[in-house]
Amino acid sequence: MSTPEVSTPEALSAAIGPVPAGVTIPLPPTFEDVAAERQYRKEQLAAGFRLFGRFGFSEGVAGHITVRDPEHPDRFWVNPFGMSFHQIKASDLILVDHEGTLVHGNRPVNKAAFVIHSQVHAARPDAIAAAHSHSLHGKAFSSLGIPLDPITQDACAFFEDHAVYSDYRGVVNEIEEGKRIAQALGPHKAVILQNHGLLTVGQSVAEAVWWFVTMERSCQAQLLAMAAGTPKLIDRETALITRGQLGSSLAGWFQARPLWDQITASDPDLFD
Repeated sequence: MSTPEVSTPEALSAAIGPVPAGVTIPLPPTFEDVAAERQYRKEQLAAGFRLFGRFGFSEGVAGHITVRDPEHPDRFWVNPFGMSFHQIKASDLILVDHEGTLVHGNRPVNKAAFVIHSQVHAARPDAIAAAHSHSLHGKAFSSLGIPLDPITQDACAFFEDHAVYSDYRGVVNEIEEGKRIAQALGPHKAVILQNHGLLTVGQSVAEAVWWFVTMERSCQAQLLAMAAGTPKLIDRETALITRGQLGSSLAGWFQARPLWDQITASDPDLFD
């Protein structure tokens, strides 16, 4: 694995002040060995689950994050059904193909995880990772059946880049519903599943997890603002500019860096 360090990328330039000559910032790592990339993705996935646990995004056995296998794009790594987010290690993850066959591991897969994520990964070749959970404010906001408004700087990352899936039919058990969810997601980074919760995607686990974290908080902020009064909207032109500054794939990956540093320092056993 190599971690490139280059001059300030354009996608991050809006958030970084003057940079002294010779100072560089880290970028997503690249790999020449598929086994090393697979292990890295699994470790990132385990860290993502620990973060979900730390943020309180667990609700019984609900919730799942997936990452596409780097060698077999029709397979993805996912959490074992019924295992606490707080305890998941890289070695606990299971590998499932798009037909629902368990390829690696000795624990079952959550059927909803397979049904939703297999269709999302199939429809979005660019989506390396996808995250879904029944977080408190995400599911509360989802019951309104409306999109996020551009009322805060953070919410602008999702401005005209998320959708609402309004066809809730109970626990997701059918491939066709997974297809409908994927269709609703379209080319966006997130979809609000009405009466259900949030789902986000990214070109890395870090990106998908970050979009979920900040979308959950944006839902909370809008619920609070709506309870207090009528929020003032950011105008469309400014919202689009702000999305360009905060909503890129690289910006999502980079904004997750502090979270990864914290969780890997506090939970080193996730690498086991």
